[in-house]
Amino acid sequence: MDTTNFLYMFYGFTVAWLILFAYVVVLARREDKLKKEIEGLKRMIEERERK
Repeated sequence: MDTTNFLYMFYGFTVAWLILFAYVVVLARREDKLKKEIEGLKRMIEERERK
């Protein structure tokens, strides 16, 4: 096999890992946002129950 093919394979795997990493970061940010929204909703419910 030609060494050029290995270079292209390396680039392909690098791009795939970068895309996967970016996807995981996006999911983590969404999870944090949802957790904050849930906490806010819980506080709203507690305030309404107190009144």
